[in-house]
Amino acid sequence: MELRRASSNFITYTVLVVWAIISLLPLYWVFTTALQLSEYHDETTGQVISYVESEPPKLYPMGIPKYFEEWGKARDAEAAGDVAQAEHYRERMDMIVEDTFSGFKTLFAGTNIWRWFFNSAYIAIVVTLGILLLDTMAGYVLAKKRFPGRNFIFWLIIATMMIPGQITLVPLFMMVGKLNLMNTHWALILPDLSMVFGVFLMRQYMLSIPTELIEAARIDGASEWKTFWKIVVPLAKPALATLGIFTFMSVWNSFLWPIIVLDNADLYTLPVGLKTLQDQNLAIFKLLMSGAAVAAVPMIIVFIAFQRYFIRGLTLGGVKE
Repeated sequence: MELRRASSNFITYTVLVVWAIISLLPLYWVFTTALQLSEYHDETTGQVISYVESEPPKLYPMGIPKYFEEWGKARDAEAAGDVAQAEHYRERMDMIVEDTFSGFKTLFAGTNIWRWFFNSAYIAIVVTLGILLLDTMAGYVLAKKRFPGRNFIFWLIIATMMIPGQITLVPLFMMVGKLNLMNTHWALILPDLSMVFGVFLMRQYMLSIPTELIEAARIDGASEWKTFWKIVVPLAKPALATLGIFTFMSVWNSFLWPIIVLDNADLYTLPVGLKTLQDQNLAIFKLLMSGAAVAAVPMIIVFIAFQRYFIRGLTLGGVKE
């Protein structure tokens, strides 16, 4: 029995590890391409070939082994007392470092990425805070308040999740135009505040909060707002964290709607701004992947910091009334 269980666990973990590696390959490729050397001279063909587009592809940044190769030569030259040769190898080391990070250097010095980064950050933060407030209140009302048509309203809201976002693009575009919000950040913030998934998530979680606690607060004289803010919100922190992470990631990575409503380069978000780095007939992959790496860093930090809430968030939808 123990042997069978150990074998089952081994197979399960092996499959999960392999799947995790496969899932992480695109992210690894982004950083590898961003840190790859620019080009090399192929002695066989006599041509100068880009490392990024070489065949077979380079599986790691070639600057790493080349840097240590030059470092070893410099150390040997110093040991032999050849100062000039050692200095020559150290200059080559500096060139390798500069070439490795040339994509990031071009990105930060030659583009408006700081502005795009700021736009994405503050829009994502404003939308996340707004959704946390609105969806928490909506979830509380639908879970703990008794009024005619409560379930009908809830299922009506849930039904809107079945409508593909592409179908609502044109009506939403017309509404934003009539409100004179085109080419403003309000065109991104206001539509994103209507996140139905957040209502569903918060309502399901609040069903698990004991109603007796809320009634006890009312008996003690707490107002409706104080009951919500002092009792309900602290108990809903796990769900709030999960919803906040999902919302921030969704808004941060949003591309289609921002590129439709924004026409001013100073208003671009980071995904839209990175798109402008790709010329119509020319794609500088090293520069593009450098931008993609910069865009991925906040998401990686958020995921590492709040990964336990992701796991908890997967089980929240299983709570039933």
